Amino acid sequence: MKHTRAIAFAILTGVTLVSTGCAVMRGQTDAATYVDDRTITTAVKAKLIEDKRTGGLSINVDTLNGAVALSGFAKSQMEKDAAGQIASTTKGVREVRNNLIVRP
Repeated sequence: MKHTRAIAFAILTGVTLVSTGCAVMRGQTDAATYVDDRTITTAVKAKLIEDKRTGGLSINVDTLNGAVALSGFAKSQMEKDAAGQIASTTKGVREVRNNLIVRP
């Protein structure tokens, strides 16, 4: 009986560590941070699509702990700058890494 309880406890502990390890490995501390990052990503993407200056569909947005990374292609330097400005003014964004490549 004691061994069964110990084994069950060990399995439960292992499952808990594995399931919470995913967020920690990505650099996020908890589920709330992950949800906030998803919300920020969605908000930035929506603003990019709505704005006439940017080709929102060709811009990828990734967020980790409030830091937004923009990647993909821009048609001009003006479009790249506008995308960075839009991302930086979105609620919850702490930092913007504008990795867009201007394609002639």
